[in-house]
Amino acid sequence: MSIDRVSTAQQSAFFLSQINQAGAKLDQTNRQIASGVVADTYAGFGDQAQVLQATLSAQARNTAYTSATNLASTQVDLQDTQLTSLSDLAAQLKKAVSDAVANNDPTGLMAQVDGIFSQAVSILNSKDANGDYIYAGGKTDTAPVTVSSLSDLIAAAPGSIFANGDNRKAVQVADGQTVSFGVTASDAGSGLLGALKAIASFDSGTDGDFNGSTNLSQAQTDFLTGQIASTGTVAAALTNVTAQNGNVYNQLQTAQTQQGATDTLYKGFVDKIQNTNMAQAATQLSLNQTALQAALQVTATLNQLSLLNYMPSGQ
Repeated sequence: MSIDRVSTAQQSAFFLSQINQAGAKLDQTNRQIASGVVADTYAGFGDQAQVLQATLSAQARNTAYTSATNLASTQVDLQDTQLTSLSDLAAQLKKAVSDAVANNDPTGLMAQVDGIFSQAVSILNSKDANGDYIYAGGKTDTAPVTVSSLSDLIAAAPGSIFANGDNRKAVQVADGQTVSFGVTASDAGSGLLGALKAIASFDSGTDGDFNGSTNLSQAQTDFLTGQIASTGTVAAALTNVTAQNGNVYNQLQTAQTQQGATDTLYKGFVDKIQNTNMAQAATQLSLNQTALQAALQVTATLNQLSLLNYMPSGQ
């Protein structure tokens, strides 16, 4: 007669499966601690997988919006600086005309007019880091101001001074939200170049020649007096354009703040789902180690038992 072991094949298979499960859980916890993430596939996140995918997708869109908004903000900020310079040039022109009238002396007026013209054209024909004309209104490979000297300005037909398009740029700053930005050369410079053209044209006419005059004639006084008001209107208009551009800049700054807050929200949400909670993982690791050790000990003990362990000992 044979003395069988107490454990059956079915029991052994059951406890071996328990060992495998405990070992698998221990391995999973070790991987989570080592990698810092709960799982390396979406399937490993269980019922949180769809939420994680949707959040990561939304985060990627927000990142793209942020990059585009940063570029737009940089251009608008640059234009703000340049528009402020144009406003200063308009104010300089008004002062030069006013001083000529107040002092009854036009000497040097045209030198100032020429300098203001050159600076204005340089600003309006400026390019960005990619070599595109900033004030081109969509025609980024064409200089928006077609004249390069006061004589060109005098000879230019109405409507031929500017070659820019009318398109303004738009940037998407959030889902369903866009901000239009950008100023064209004609928007910013038509008034200033118009005033410069009027003065230069008068100077080249029969009543002009400011450089050859030590005192103003009545015709020159009347003309320049009228230009004081005109240049004041130009300066006010440029200030308004600068203010509108500043409002756009503020919109973009607000959008950037919201994008930053949204990114922080998404990161926190993703971290909560995706990243390993080290304190919980350490506790779970200890539990898994204990469970595996217990399964191994129970299985080993059962495999060593036989009916002899339960037979009474001899007297």
